[in-house]
Amino acid sequence: MPTDEDKRYVSLERDAASAASAIVSSKDVLVIAHIDADGISAAAIASRTLERLDIPHEVVFVKKLDDISIDMINKSRTSLVWLVDLGSGYLSSITKQNVIVADHHVPDPTWMTGQTSLYEFSGMIHVNPHTHGIDGSESISGAGVTYLISKMVDEKNKDLAYLAIIGANGDIQDKSDSRLIGYNRKILSDAVENGDIVADDDIRLFGRETRPLVQFLQYCNDPVLPLLTSNNQECIRFLSELRIELKRNGSWRAWNDLNDDEKDNIKISLIELLESSGVSGKDLMGEVYTLPKFRKGSELRDAKEFATLLNACGRYDDAPVGMRICLGDAEALNEASKNRSEHKKQLSIAMNFVKQSNIIREKRYIQYFHARSEIRDTIVGIVVSIRVSLIVILTAVVAHHVQLPLKPIQFLFCDAKAYFSHQ
Repeated sequence: MPTDEDKRYVSLERDAASAASAIVSSKDVLVIAHIDADGISAAAIASRTLERLDIPHEVVFVKKLDDISIDMINKSRTSLVWLVDLGSGYLSSITKQNVIVADHHVPDPTWMTGQTSLYEFSGMIHVNPHTHGIDGSESISGAGVTYLISKMVDEKNKDLAYLAIIGANGDIQDKSDSRLIGYNRKILSDAVENGDIVADDDIRLFGRETRPLVQFLQYCNDPVLPLLTSNNQECIRFLSELRIELKRNGSWRAWNDLNDDEKDNIKISLIELLESSGVSGKDLMGEVYTLPKFRKGSELRDAKEFATLLNACGRYDDAPVGMRICLGDAEALNEASKNRSEHKKQLSIAMNFVKQSNIIREKRYIQYFHARSEIRDTIVGIVVSIRVSLIVILTAVVAHHVQLPLKPIQFLFCDAKAYFSHQ
């Protein structure tokens, strides 16, 4: 007997099938996509789907749906506009006929007011998990919704499921349960069945494919590793005591270069280190997603690293390069290296600005700063996360030595000028 969850999934799939029918019958399509990893993955899925149908299309990336982009949608002369990973919050602003919104964010609450049927309003097909009682923040991403539509177009498009898994990882939908949950499990099953993803239980630190072992531990801040995070020499000592060979044949070894015994020794020691500081070691472990068809040691071989590469493209106004990477363009990967270098440079400049300009203000429960235009709006969240991590690291070190409980720290970034200019 179908569960309530099964019924919700069937209902979502029914909307996806309606969208698929509209796509197949369209003459040309304008695809509008968000600039983050989820949006770029979704755009790649949409583009490949249309390409296989021989339907002419254009892909446009936007940071958000502002007045200019909404005007572009409403005035589009294409037979169909397909929005991916955005649009649900602006449904009542879209007046063009023949629009598909494939999104997972909370919908515009005013959209359904006065409607008697799902598609009465502006000839729009809205495919969103929230409208079926499914949590779009964890159960399925924008790329996942787009993939579902693509699969309804043609079952052969199951070979695009791995891109939806990358999108879900980019939106950190594996966080709460240390693995993907909800409808993402169905998508994961497609990707695994097609040989594009291998799901294993392993350590969940970032950089399993590309980071040398010392940096793998040193740069970890989720969770913070007492004494090791941000401490190069302690990481070297820790690995040396476990008799872990850092280099082999002249090359630095990464986590996935280790054998099972070496990995187990490190895992056990890290869990003991965390628990000795009063932190649960369970956050260290969970499900990880490997893309076996990509070269070993490549950032494309690990879903988290792949998603991070796409995010770097989006943050530096180069989302089309990220989409080309998703579509298998080898040259695009070389172009993306410029984004990674620029990303590191801008982060360094931003962190130095916050540190040296004395702009941090403290209240009883929060810290905040107003950076004006000194920090790119696409990296402010990372700057805040690093600042939080540095404070937590210090707290963790103190707690490790004197057995103090870790205290929660809140940190707020606010660019007031940018905020009020959009109100």
